[in-house]
Amino acid sequence: MIDTHAHLGDDAAEVIARAREAGVSRIVAVATTLAGARDALALADAYDGVYASLGIHPHEAGGPEADHVPELQALLAHPKAVAVGETGLDYFRDYAPHAAQQLLFERQLAVARDEEKPVVIHARAADDDTLARLVEHDGPVILHCFSSPALLEPALEHGWYVSFAGNVTYKNAYELRAAARRVPAERLLAETDSPYLAPQAVRGRRNEPAYVLHTVAALAEARAVGVDELAAQIDANAAAVFDL
Repeated sequence: MIDTHAHLGDDAAEVIARAREAGVSRIVAVATTLAGARDALALADAYDGVYASLGIHPHEAGGPEADHVPELQALLAHPKAVAVGETGLDYFRDYAPHAAQQLLFERQLAVARDEEKPVVIHARAADDDTLARLVEHDGPVILHCFSSPALLEPALEHGWYVSFAGNVTYKNAYELRAAARRVPAERLLAETDSPYLAPQAVRGRRNEPAYVLHTVAALAEARAVGVDELAAQIDANAAAVFDL
């Protein structure tokens, strides 16, 4: 089983060990800053089954971090750097001006095209502006922590990957589970987005890759398929999009 999107911290060794004990043998460690990109690659070098997705988060768009796109692109040459992101637009927190977010997003989309890597998308309260840029993008797209039903139809139309996190397990997440039923089997992914969004069964705890099992189980129930069958499908999907 794979966790396709995790933010690992100082206790990464213990977290990775617990994931392996739970049967999660592969993790994509996601960076949101240049320093985080270097840390993610260090973990990928240190542990079999750990890969890195390198990006600069839209929250960073208004500060000096946004100037580091060229350095980020250089790091993507690493053999275990498998994607660009997370990148995108976040108008909910509004930590950075919209124009600055859009420019940073566009620059990272260009990097993804140049490097022929999939792009991992963060979209919150910015569906229209996100969509306007993605429909012009030529390359694999992963809608991370899917929570924007307005993006479902474009995702289905364009063949984007749709990744669900622990919030799909929440009791009132009917709309997310309905969306999960509509995603083609070959475009479905699962993630923790740890340390955030712990699944319902462990809600209140800090999330970690071992808990992706709960998300996969909820997706399997929603889609009326076996857990092992869906886990194998998601693992194959991740291998395809990330070229693992």
